[in-house]
Amino acid sequence: MSGPRIYSAAALSSGLRTELDDQAFAHLIRVLRMNDGDPVRLFNGDGHEYAGQLCDVQKKSASVLVGDILRSEADTPLKLQLGQVVSKGDRMDFTIQKATELGISDITPLWSERCEVRLKGERLDKKMEHWQKVAISACEQSGRNRIPTINQPQYFADWAKNNNADVRLLLHPHRQKPLRDYPQPASVALLVGPEGGFSEQEVEMAMSSGFAGLTLGPRILRTETAALAALSVFQFQWGDFS
Repeated sequence: MSGPRIYSAAALSSGLRTELDDQAFAHLIRVLRMNDGDPVRLFNGDGHEYAGQLCDVQKKSASVLVGDILRSEADTPLKLQLGQVVSKGDRMDFTIQKATELGISDITPLWSERCEVRLKGERLDKKMEHWQKVAISACEQSGRNRIPTINQPQYFADWAKNNNADVRLLLHPHRQKPLRDYPQPASVALLVGPEGGFSEQEVEMAMSSGFAGLTLGPRILRTETAALAALSVFQFQWGDFS
């Protein structure tokens, strides 16, 4: 089955007709100039990818006739959780996009002592909506049928204290041990600090909450690079890269 791959927020099942949202309409009809009968592929986060066929194409609207399931995505063998202190500019977008491609299960934006970004109210609502779109777009591109959860931001200490993943790691050289020394986990939580790093008090708090240190070689990595390098290592060591 060929055709572009698009996200639909609607429930999908064979024989159903679903109307394209504005973003999908603009991409398929205005940019790609597709028309009635052209094939597309649909997913809505339920784990399946569906065949589809454009129909009822009008100047300002179009629908898709949903066909059979093309493929189903099995649950990942490793649940990856990322607690990422919010970074400036488009760095957070980059982290969410690439973490989605790498198979992240859920992402929690965090506030910390040295975090230089502060969002609340309407600005935070708009940012959360934007981050969700970034994750969905990454799923469209990467072929994922399950969309990672973007949790509401919270303070770093609250996330660390309440996390119960099998393995909990902090990007810091304190009290680390080789990954091969851990038994195969079902879930891994990764805690990544801001551009200025965590304070020593924050590191101690994380350690007291069950986090162990992790370093990624002799070089100092930017916050967005460090998260993605670590997630790749976890997928190779315990997940679906091996």
